[in-house]
Amino acid sequence: MYNKEEATFIKQKFWTAFGKYMQPVPSASGEKVNWINYKTGIKGIYVRMNADNDNAYVAIEFSLGDKELQLKYFNCFLGLKKHFYNIAGVNWNFNKNYTTNDGKSLSIVITQLNGIKIFRESDWPAIISFLKKNMIALDLFWNDFKPAFEI
Repeated sequence: MYNKEEATFIKQKFWTAFGKYMQPVPSASGEKVNWINYKTGIKGIYVRMNADNDNAYVAIEFSLGDKELQLKYFNCFLGLKKHFYNIAGVNWNFNKNYTTNDGKSLSIVITQLNGIKIFRESDWPAIISFLKKNMIALDLFWNDFKPAFEI
C-alpha cells in the first residue's frame, strides 16, 4: 500500500508520461491541444479522464446549474449517438441522471477500462492506449459536431 505522498507521486508520474505521449498528437483541426485538460468551448460540457486503482475512464459530462439546459445538451448528444458510435465505437454508456460520489447530479457519456491499476506501471501502456484512442475519437466527434451544441 502507498501512503498519500507516494500515491500522489505515482499519479503525477503517470499523467506526466501520458501528457508527453500525447503532446505531439494534433487535434482533429490540426491544432495543438492540451489533451489532459481538454476544453470543449461550451460552458457546462466537460471532457474528463481518470485512472485509479480499479479502472480508467473517459467521459463527457453535462453539468450545469440549469437542469433543463443540461438535459437539452445531453439529449442533443443522444440525438447524435449514431454518429458518435461511428467515430468512437459502441463501448460508451449514456446516463441522463448520474450522481457522482460527492452527490453532484449530472448527465454523462462514459467508457471505462476495468481491471487495471495506475499503481502498476506494467498497466500504463494499456491505460495510455485506452485514453489516447478515446480522447482522439472524442476530439474527432467534437470537431465535427460542436456547432450542434452552440445554443
